[in-house]
Amino acid sequence: MFWLKGFQDHSNFVNCVRFSPDGSKFITVSSDRKGIIYDGKTGNKLGELSAEDGHKGSIYAVSWSPDSKQVLTVSADKSAKVWDILEDGSGTVNKTFACTEPSGVEDMLVGCLWLNDHLLTVSLGGTIYLYSAKDLDKSPLSLSGHMKNVTVLTLLSRSEKMLLSSSYDGVIIRWIPGIGYGGKYEETKQFGLIKLLAAGEEEIITAGFDNKVYRVPLLGDNFGPAEHVDVGSQPKDLSLALNSPQIVLIAIESGIVLLNGSKIVSTKQLGFVVTASAISPDGSEAIVGGQDGKLHIYSVSGDTVTEESVLEKHRGAISVIRYSPDVSMFASADLNREAVVWDRASKEVKLNNMLFHTARVNCLAWSPDSSLVATGSLDTCVIIYEIGKPAASRRTIKGAHLGGVYGLTFIDQERVVSSGEDGCVRVWSLVSE
Repeated sequence: MFWLKGFQDHSNFVNCVRFSPDGSKFITVSSDRKGIIYDGKTGNKLGELSAEDGHKGSIYAVSWSPDSKQVLTVSADKSAKVWDILEDGSGTVNKTFACTEPSGVEDMLVGCLWLNDHLLTVSLGGTIYLYSAKDLDKSPLSLSGHMKNVTVLTLLSRSEKMLLSSSYDGVIIRWIPGIGYGGKYEETKQFGLIKLLAAGEEEIITAGFDNKVYRVPLLGDNFGPAEHVDVGSQPKDLSLALNSPQIVLIAIESGIVLLNGSKIVSTKQLGFVVTASAISPDGSEAIVGGQDGKLHIYSVSGDTVTEESVLEKHRGAISVIRYSPDVSMFASADLNREAVVWDRASKEVKLNNMLFHTARVNCLAWSPDSSLVATGSLDTCVIIYEIGKPAASRRTIKGAHLGGVYGLTFIDQERVVSSGEDGCVRVWSLVSE
């Protein structure tokens, strides 16, 4: 390696340099809004991208067409441009792709790629736009994933399987098993940030970082107008009675709130710090976990909530509770890395010694036939246990998500889906051992 030549033709930061595929030229783009083309062998300046119809903001990236005759640029002005590169090295605008609606900083375009017959641009907010190089007037395909911790993952209770994932910044995305990305819900600003989410057949229930719980109808691929209820305190957990979807159990720090539709039918102060809760599919029973590691079981009848029993096994604050699909069992987990499966009728431990995580358990999920239970932890791992077998015969997915696992659900007996701090949603195929 040796120094050949230096260039000082730009008046601001150079953000990207790209050689043409045939090696005859290279181009530099800069925060000074200029693109400059050089000879690939001598380094001599050949020309510039025309200032007429040029970018009005910093140019962040550039990519050549396979035939070395055009380039694609993207800019802070939220536009992408296709340029024809002439023989003299100058460039003229062929096509501009611009944002037509009012937008924010997240719509600035910061990356691009020209790959065969496809043009790809990436926005600061993580949206990918895919254009056809053969038909520049064709509307692009838009792909948009999560940029923040994916804290909730749930399978919609519908005949056609569809996953919903949500991150705390309010982004909710549909995923179709076997296909992948199904689209982003665009109407989430009406209920803002998302901490908790539960899904029924025709609606979702969400809660954020204030005192409100939102009931949001699902209308095809969009949300209908949301109704909200102020429950008086920030929700810690929420659970939907799937067979009686009007009934929702909300855990708050001092107790529980029972909703029927958008009305509060019961508020019960429990005398201990509540950390997690679950309600049975028929709405007749509620399980509430506390900071003290105890599980309190209540019968629910109308607006009456009556304590029936208290279970003690955990040595840390309860983090999650889930009923099995056949409702014969329930599982609980705590911040001290332990999970327990209970027999619902006898209240006896069905599977214990589930102590193989090295950090708190954030989430758990049941397989559709209630034979498997999976746990996800801050330790980045997912562990799958089989009911009826010793916990030591577990299956472990190590390093499932950098920063921790926060969402889990089963698609079927052979596939489990996880989400986490890394902003990813991953599908895992379970191999019989």
